[in-house]
Amino acid sequence: MNGSGKRVALITGSTGGLGLATAAALAAAGHDVVLHGLLPADEGGRLAADLSETYAVSTLYVRADLADTAGVEQLVHTAAAHFGGIDILVNNAVTRHFSPVEDFPPEAWDRGLAVNLSAPFHAIRLSLPHMRAQDWGRIINFASVYSFFATPNRIDYVTAKTALLGLTRTVALEVAGTGISCNAICPGTLPTPDIEARIARMAAERGQNVETATRDYLATRQPSGRFISLDTVAGLVNFLCGPATTDINGAALPVDAGWTAA
Repeated sequence: MNGSGKRVALITGSTGGLGLATAAALAAAGHDVVLHGLLPADEGGRLAADLSETYAVSTLYVRADLADTAGVEQLVHTAAAHFGGIDILVNNAVTRHFSPVEDFPPEAWDRGLAVNLSAPFHAIRLSLPHMRAQDWGRIINFASVYSFFATPNRIDYVTAKTALLGLTRTVALEVAGTGISCNAICPGTLPTPDIEARIARMAAERGQNVETATRDYLATRQPSGRFISLDTVAGLVNFLCGPATTDINGAALPVDAGWTAA
């Protein structure tokens, strides 16, 4: 907690999409928020200031490249120095490259594992001492439906998201019996800027309108035929940070409209 008794939440990759929706949900619940991303300091600072003004909480923006261990350390240390510690850690930052294995650039593989897997490990190890000292903490790792099965041409993403479940379960066992929990949320397809841009490219290549391309894109994924709501996933994060979740620990929670049930 910070000096005012509020919980402090750090959300990696939180300048847009799911990360920003999660930050807004936690701020709406009264938590102080640390935003992170690769935006210039003034742009990220404006996002943080908007959250602060809207929800009457304290905020901070930290720019850091999580592909480097030093970047993760800078992020966590800066946030902890500002607020006194991290109570809620949401590992959301992600990168991915699309290519068959034989054509996959080694540098893209290295970056994918660094951002998608090593960064959560380092953020957890750096945040845990404060959580243990106060005997309370929430660690939430954003995994994926691709933590449960594979898909072609995304070897870095699928590998890291599968391994993230192992990381989650191991940390959960190490904190079992304390006031700390570690869980993974596994969303289906979300309307993130990256996916919307991909669908727009698909529409242009096929000569379709975006609505038709979106329907085609989702037809092979969620049985609902629609995107998973960012607010639904962010709401689950908020729930896991509440008082009724003490015994939810080490879980992999799909939010996929039945995709993994098929």
